Amino acid sequence: MISFRKCTTADIDIIRELTFKIWPATYSAILTPEQIEYMLEMMYSETALKEQLQQKRHTFIILYHNDAPAGFASYSVKEPGKTNSYKLHKIYVLPGKQGLGLGKKIVDLIIGDIMPQGAKALELNVNRNNKARGFYESLGFRVIKEEDIDIGNGYFMNDFVMEKVL
Repeated sequence: MISFRKCTTADIDIIRELTFKIWPATYSAILTPEQIEYMLEMMYSETALKEQLQQKRHTFIILYHNDAPAGFASYSVKEPGKTNSYKLHKIYVLPGKQGLGLGKKIVDLIIGDIMPQGAKALELNVNRNNKARGFYESLGFRVIKEEDIDIGNGYFMNDFVMEKVL
């Protein structure tokens, strides 16, 4: 059984627990342990998650599979005041639950939420060495550009920017 729930700050512990199970498996082949540790603190500390939920107005969703948290996603309007383009900031599924169609269900849920609000496109960033690119392409996303984002401490996110026209 699959279900979803929108998050509040009360769910930060669940998001963090999932993150610390998913990130090492997802990124250990393409990022150094030091960069993973730095990025986890930068993006997934309690303070960072509260800021994303409250100030940046990101919508977080937790995915449940058989009543247990199995993944999460976050998204927001790309440019405040404009509702035609949205950004998928995060989408993660536990390694043991990948390949079951859960990621597609999360994306479908998000698209179903944003289209009535006038969304014409959903954009995301994916590391250029991340095998998830194929997953996104299978959902109709296409690479529109490359970008290297300086995240501090000498680290860069070397990403493809992908877009799905809705």
